[in-house]
Amino acid sequence: MRRATFFAVLIACVLAASGCGSSVTVRTVSARPATPASVAPFQTTSPALRLTPSPSATVANPSHTATTQSPPSVGQSPPSVGQPAPIVVAGHGPAGSITTTGSDAVALTFDDGPDPKNTMDLLDLLKEQGVKATFCVVGFRARDHPEVIARIAAEGHTLCNHSWQHLQNLSEREDSYLMWDLQSTNDAIHAAAPNAKIEYFRAPYGNFTRRLIDFASKLNMKPIYWSVDDDCWMSSRYGVGPAMTNHMTAVVKRDTRPGGIILSHDNGKPHTIATYRSLLPWLKSMFRLEALPTSQPPSRTHDPRER
Repeated sequence: MRRATFFAVLIACVLAASGCGSSVTVRTVSARPATPASVAPFQTTSPALRLTPSPSATVANPSHTATTQSPPSVGQSPPSVGQPAPIVVAGHGPAGSITTTGSDAVALTFDDGPDPKNTMDLLDLLKEQGVKATFCVVGFRARDHPEVIARIAAEGHTLCNHSWQHLQNLSEREDSYLMWDLQSTNDAIHAAAPNAKIEYFRAPYGNFTRRLIDFASKLNMKPIYWSVDDDCWMSSRYGVGPAMTNHMTAVVKRDTRPGGIILSHDNGKPHTIATYRSLLPWLKSMFRLEALPTSQPPSRTHDPRER
């Protein structure tokens, strides 16, 4: 028995040495799981990085051969193509407000009224001199003194919207307030002078912005600034007597040109009337004085300085 076992083991060793046991090895190899043909090999580089960069892509580092476009950040508007050009406005004042009359005539403009005393005195002076002017009125004062508004319109002067309560930061107010302010001022003027044409708007303190001009245009009003400021408001420096009259007169004579718009104030400023009592004859001798014209297309006013 022992001898038979020995020979059996010997035969097995001979067979293994001659390669007859290769089937075992093949079975061992074939038992390894094969990678399916449908599965792509693992990639160490993102496919997006191998995309051809667009012509507009910018490579920050020349050594980089691949770029990607970053998505727009939150709140960032994507670039648009073919946007309309910005609106071209006619004037040379703030935000494109108008600084000339559009002709060789000079316009006298008086702000912040109506004043029941000073505006009436000014109207008397203008009637005496045969001069028409423009009155930029504040809404609540127009409401409180309708008789003055009615006289301004009846005597052929131009009425201009100067906002409801002369807020310095009017352009920063919300849309609903802006529309209420400008419309309420027009309504107060029309309550006293139903047929008045309100085709001009002057921002308080001349603080025009493009947004404020756009709101005025919704009511068919053109934005008027000025080319001459007579400094009647500088009473803290010049007082309200002869020194102020001399200063105002010097400024107007020095700065007024054909087509100019003169800024002055009637509300609470009796020295304005005193100054123009002596200044109007000189202005009439040098220039043609007119109220700002109405019933003209509101889209554009020609500025003589434009070429």
